[in-house]
Amino acid sequence: MSDGLRYGPLGREACLVAIDMQVYFAQDSEWASTETLRILPVVERLAAHAPARTIFTRFMPPHTAAEAPGIWQAYYRRWSSVLRQNNDMEVYGLLPPLRALVPPAHVTDKSTYSAFESAAFTDLLGSLGCTTLILAGVETEACVFATVLAAVDRGLRTVLVRDAVASSSPASHAGILDTLVPRYGDQIELVSSSTILERWKP
Repeated sequence: MSDGLRYGPLGREACLVAIDMQVYFAQDSEWASTETLRILPVVERLAAHAPARTIFTRFMPPHTAAEAPGIWQAYYRRWSSVLRQNNDMEVYGLLPPLRALVPPAHVTDKSTYSAFESAAFTDLLGSLGCTTLILAGVETEACVFATVLAAVDRGLRTVLVRDAVASSSPASHAGILDTLVPRYGDQIELVSSSTILERWKP
């Protein structure tokens, strides 16, 4: 796949959606990965390019496993260390360099992989007039790709930033970028952060 934007430059219709760049995905938790810190400078540059057109999502676990719906209860019994009852709220916050961009950047919380399951997120897209999404964040094969596919399903232009997504599983990360994304080549544009910075005129 080329590094160009298939459908031309980006303007004020575009929003950066930076998925789950939170403290507990970077340090001091079972979900932490050094890959989150590796892409942090790239995500920061993208967000600083158009902070008022940036949405940061935060993945927010329930207080207890019993509060989660259906099969999520079994999931949180496995990952009980990330439940809110076991942590200070600070760990769910954005990483400090990104927190400094809010406001004008926006923050919205979600409790599922796809950001589109959050009414607050979809309402924010509407209020900002976002019809193109530029996707970054963690983890590539989970919350990022779930949000990517939901954006495609809604007919939104969907741009995935190759060097601004990461996963604690290198194999899963590579599988998404090298195998799955090319199957959606007409609907997902895979580009570098330098391309975004050069061709996004917010």
